[in-house]
Amino acid sequence: MSAAPANPVPTPMPYRVPAWLLRLAMNLWPPFLGARIHVARIAADFREVEVEMPLRLTNRNNVGTHFGGSLYAMTDPFFALMVLNNLPPGMLVWDRAATIEYVAPGRGRVRSTMRLTDADLESIVRMTAGGAKHLHVFKAEVVDHEGLVIARVEKIVYIRSRSTAEPRAGQASVAAAPQPQPGRAAS
Repeated sequence: MSAAPANPVPTPMPYRVPAWLLRLAMNLWPPFLGARIHVARIAADFREVEVEMPLRLTNRNNVGTHFGGSLYAMTDPFFALMVLNNLPPGMLVWDRAATIEYVAPGRGRVRSTMRLTDADLESIVRMTAGGAKHLHVFKAEVVDHEGLVIARVEKIVYIRSRSTAEPRAGQASVAAAPQPQPGRAAS
């Protein structure tokens, strides 16, 4: 018998889109363009993303500070994208829930760095190994140019193997659908 590997982190799936191309696409995505959200960097291994946003007319609120929705949007898609690109094919990855705590008014340029650690991946692999769903919690901070925390974001990402995923309500398998009998007209 061979020993189990020391590191249960899976071999990542072949990237559907290279990190540089995803970064370019995200920077041209209308919701990010409108809020002036700029993806500064996506690591080639999809384990770290840096996003920044200057204070502009299009992303400020009625009191002249960063609009809360734009602060949240800075972090919204990235944890699910990082997980998806670091798991083998056949895994379902969805954003499930999020909370944001506004700590201080955002003035000027703000930024957030989101990371997917080895510990995160090891936990995800362990928790989904038997086909169970796993809700993984990620945390990120949005900080200003001096490092002052402007907002704290908590994201819950749903992860499960596609082969064990339950069909959606109203969805029947093809095998379960009634088949017309040969030589008989279908009603």
